[in-house]
Amino acid sequence: MPTELFDPSGLLERGGPIMWLQLALAFFGAVFVVERLFFFHRARINVGDLLVGFSNHVRRKAYAEALHEAARAPGPVARVAHAILLRHHLERRDLRDVAQEAGQLEVPRIEKNLRAILAISLLAPLVGMLGTVLGLTDLFEGLRQQSEGTVSVDLSEGVFQALVSTAFGLIVAIPAYIFYVYFHARSKRLFHRIERTGIEMVNIVCDARAETGIVSIRDEIETRERRDRKG
Repeated sequence: MPTELFDPSGLLERGGPIMWLQLALAFFGAVFVVERLFFFHRARINVGDLLVGFSNHVRRKAYAEALHEAARAPGPVARVAHAILLRHHLERRDLRDVAQEAGQLEVPRIEKNLRAILAISLLAPLVGMLGTVLGLTDLFEGLRQQSEGTVSVDLSEGVFQALVSTAFGLIVAIPAYIFYVYFHARSKRLFHRIERTGIEMVNIVCDARAETGIVSIRDEIETRERRDRKG
């Protein structure tokens, strides 16, 4: 690879105005990638250990401790568990709806900036090709003027200048697409963990309620209504 590609001033000079757009794409791509790396790092959590801790609290009816533990744990998995624990008195069917709604609220957070990274990986080579086309257009215009004897054109230098934009576009696009594939896989695994947490938390709460014979508030209200009618 020519050493000129590593010289920022040379890139801007050789690539022309298109290089500024390429640099903007590279900057925003780097910002989005760093933000997603930080997000998925904070979202890392051992779901099995978390569920065991919640199960122990729920069986002892220590919902305050379970809520505190869920609030302290980072990431969407803990937030879904926290939403279920807040409404632990509901019936199983209603708790499932709560788990589903809490999981859906986490989707935008998990998929944030993923489409932007994908867009950069697709746009960067296209912008690079545009720069190459514009550069070749200038080159052939120079050759036409050379044939008329008005100017002198270095053909190899002109072709190199035209290809700088495409080369830089690929340098931006390839890492961006690799990171997009990586983040997409991480998001899929995170969705699976959220779904697992929702299902198991509903089972933990409802099973603990059945073991101790505790009924939900709705069941108590319906029982009182039936007693009032009989009375």
